[in-house]
Amino acid sequence: MVLPFFDIYKRCTDVQTDHTHAEYRSSVWPGLRISAYERHIKASSPSVVKALSSAVYGGGMIELDRIFNIYVDRHYRCDDPPRDIADLLSEWQEQQDQCAGLLTAVRLKHTAIQEYKSDEFGLLCCTTAGVSNAARAGSARTVFDAAGNEIGNETGHETMPQKYGRSSVLSYTPGTINIMLWMNGRMTAGAMVNAIQTAVEAKAAALADFGVVDSENGLTATGTTTDAIVLAVSQSEEERPLICYAGTATVMGAAIGRLVYDTITESLQAAQEWKEGSNKP
Repeated sequence: MVLPFFDIYKRCTDVQTDHTHAEYRSSVWPGLRISAYERHIKASSPSVVKALSSAVYGGGMIELDRIFNIYVDRHYRCDDPPRDIADLLSEWQEQQDQCAGLLTAVRLKHTAIQEYKSDEFGLLCCTTAGVSNAARAGSARTVFDAAGNEIGNETGHETMPQKYGRSSVLSYTPGTINIMLWMNGRMTAGAMVNAIQTAVEAKAAALADFGVVDSENGLTATGTTTDAIVLAVSQSEEERPLICYAGTATVMGAAIGRLVYDTITESLQAAQEWKEGSNKP
């Protein structure tokens, strides 16, 4: 396992006071650092880069130099998560622009990081994986409208019975698989979208192999109801080739798939071992 902050959070009640031992430095992206704080993980690059993001704060095709993965407890409820993230950034004296913010109920000590380097690019993947609100895309389950109102089952298929004893409120409960991908190299916009697609395929494969099921209907899960991903690309290594494809048959796609699969599995294994050791439900 590659869980660089596991012992830090285990030893310290406030890791924010211990920068020396709470920082991971990338070997494939010079100057890229991932730091552990009491309530968040912060990844920061030495310069502003292009990114594609589904983050609740800083989503879309943006420019950024920081990504925050912020811990909230499982009872977190808010109609305006971007406001909450902005308030926290202000509290931490961070600039509120040129960054992305993610929310997770996963213990930050279960953050998994892996890297890969080739002649064409370097890749770092940083993941936290929680599956309390696991879901299967395409299956019958509770859904919500744009205002967050529960409107029942809207898949067009026969309604699945609630056999697994979980409330539909889990659909909006923080659990979440958050993935940060930092690619040191050059990619087209289309390849960036292709990379996200490959990462999602790897996520679904990891959940299937780990035996994660939809919290409502017991079918093999493909994700959770609140997953997020950010892909940041340096676009600065001019001597490297421009990558136009990132599917599973490419070196880039294979690396993305392997790192996403492995970091999700590592984070889930760490959480499972913690629950078993603590006799948590």
